[in-house]
Amino acid sequence: MTHTVEKIGGTSMSRVNELVEALFVGQRTEAELYGRVFVVSAFAGITNLLLEHKKTGEPGVYARFADADTDHGWHDALSRVGDEMRRAHRAVLENAGDVAQADGFVAERIEGARNCLIDLQRLCSYGHFRLAEHMLQIRELLSGLGEAHSAFVTALMLQRAGVNARFVDLSGWRDEGDVTLEQRISQALGGVDPAIEMPIVTGYAQCAEGLMREFDRGYSEVTFSCLAALTGASEAIIHKEFHLSSADPKLVGTGVARKLGHTNYDVADQMSNMGMEAIHPKAAKTLRQADVPLRVTNAFEPGDPGTLIDDKPAEQPAVEMITGLDIIALEVFEQDMVGVKGYDAAILEVLTRHDVRIVSKTSNANTITHYLDTSLTVMKRVEKDLARRYPNAEISARLLSMASAIGRDLKGLSVLTRGLQAIADVGLASVGASQGPRSVDVQFIVEREDLKPVISALHRQLVEGHALPVQAKPIKAAA
Repeated sequence: MTHTVEKIGGTSMSRVNELVEALFVGQRTEAELYGRVFVVSAFAGITNLLLEHKKTGEPGVYARFADADTDHGWHDALSRVGDEMRRAHRAVLENAGDVAQADGFVAERIEGARNCLIDLQRLCSYGHFRLAEHMLQIRELLSGLGEAHSAFVTALMLQRAGVNARFVDLSGWRDEGDVTLEQRISQALGGVDPAIEMPIVTGYAQCAEGLMREFDRGYSEVTFSCLAALTGASEAIIHKEFHLSSADPKLVGTGVARKLGHTNYDVADQMSNMGMEAIHPKAAKTLRQADVPLRVTNAFEPGDPGTLIDDKPAEQPAVEMITGLDIIALEVFEQDMVGVKGYDAAILEVLTRHDVRIVSKTSNANTITHYLDTSLTVMKRVEKDLARRYPNAEISARLLSMASAIGRDLKGLSVLTRGLQAIADVGLASVGASQGPRSVDVQFIVEREDLKPVISALHRQLVEGHALPVQAKPIKAAA
């Protein structure tokens, strides 16, 4: 049968009870309920508590276990995860029996993980064993707890609503054998018939490849894309709490931002580069190679088809999106660089060693500038390493932002010229700007405090199609 594979993110999962009518059931007849496989993320905030906070870096169970001088820190953190899991499912389950089952599931998984970590600590107290060699497996074990919990709870809730839902656990909990991701998925779905039941699948999958080794917290989209490709889905669908739009509605106005409607994987890659992922790039690659189109919808607007992402070119040139990202500009100036090979390779080696993400770069005869997505703490280590390597170079790091105009085809639109003029028209200036020959994005480097007004100005000029009125205040000089 033709089926879809659909993913629900963590923020939406915290409102999963609302999704019964908005997404899972709604006005569908019994036959229309099925032919859909759902991959779910953990409830909002749970993975932060299990690992570390994605934005602030506040340590969770994993980080506390890795740095533990005593047992108390990680034990307390793990107990807190159990409390938050119970709070999450009690907010969406109404039946007392379902709540009791969910409470029992949480107790079994949390205490099972606790005993595993205690045993590992005891084993590694002997000199022949090193805890550091097992940290990746611990990270994977803990990650799987969140998705297993949310999938179990969702299946319970749907069964109570009369849906033949099945909990499909890919987390490898107490499973024997080391299997590949494809084998894990195939084995788990072997007895499942999507024509008459609705599989609720964990976003985390334990496998020999070790998803977190390469993808870290992007693993759920990798599971989702592999499942869609492996089962030959007619479409892969990601349900978010918002539409993919031409800009952040909070910056340009709710009635001004436009839903994309249709774009391609090239634009999705550019969005990812700007820290605005529609889907993880490796997951997009899996779908693209399997010829499975991706659709991104607003989970709470079931009648809206959302935005289709495929490999088709644009029918006509257009700027589809304006977005922005805070960056750090790393500039290496060496007067003797001109004509000498090796500087760029050495800088890249240092950035790679410190796991720094490069957003973009520019260079001239004696200066190489990398625009980086990283923290100041890491940046200081990078600068120190480069200073040792090139003691005569002038190395500086500067807090800036990047605004980007993105589209499938920007040819003939004079985006660079019009964008610079739009920025000047609101009394601001671009520190730098660049456009590649492929004409899929144009980047404008601006001061951090200018990013929001620059995005608004670019959107009005390049997306809405008309310039802002010239402001009375003088143009700020470029640094």
